[in-house]
Amino acid sequence: MSKLVLIRHGQSLWNAANKFTGWVDVPLSERGRAEAMIAACKLKEANITIDVCFTSLLIRTMETAIICLTECDEIRAGKIPIFKHDSDDPDWHGWDRYDGDPSQEIPIFPSQAIDERYYGDLQGLNKAETATKFGEAQVKEWRRSYFTRPPGGESLEDTVARVAPFFQSRILSHIRQGDNVLVAAHGNSLRAMIMTLENLSPEEVPSLELITGVPIVYDLDETGKIISKQILP
Repeated sequence: MSKLVLIRHGQSLWNAANKFTGWVDVPLSERGRAEAMIAACKLKEANITIDVCFTSLLIRTMETAIICLTECDEIRAGKIPIFKHDSDDPDWHGWDRYDGDPSQEIPIFPSQAIDERYYGDLQGLNKAETATKFGEAQVKEWRRSYFTRPPGGESLEDTVARVAPFFQSRILSHIRQGDNVLVAAHGNSLRAMIMTLENLSPEEVPSLELITGVPIVYDLDETGKIISKQILP
């Protein structure tokens, strides 16, 4: 049995300002860092240790993951978290190669595949002001409809199309190996993962409420089937 821990990044500075963030690379707020610290304590209290971690390419998920993995030493069981950059990226210089013992590391794999939903022309806009301008019903449609794209952006369906294959091929492969996996990602990329895990319909997914900094812990068998689910509020 393996554990899969899903956590929406802590509050970002644009979350605090009530702005559409999407792919804009905004860091955590003071509250967001505190949320990640509290999440680490909850994982410690639940006696959960992590073997491998995935984040998006956006700093708010990386900050959340690092705080979770370093705030309480018990979570990493003496191992050192190390970001593993894409060696196939032509812009990556590759200077991070070294001779070491992989069993003493927690590899952290950042990937664009689990970035937040792209909000296109809405990015940077205040949500309340946008609702006043376009109407609350229209903004709710852009934000929560499964099929509707915001202007110039992705629908939740589009997000699922890139998240689900990565989840199946990369994240669940570690579950099948018996690893405990931490995924620090975003509201919509996590909705896509939960849709895949729990076999939810397109009508069920948009209503999933994911609170910043609150871990969701799944016990999974070697095939990725859910044995149990627990939210650590």
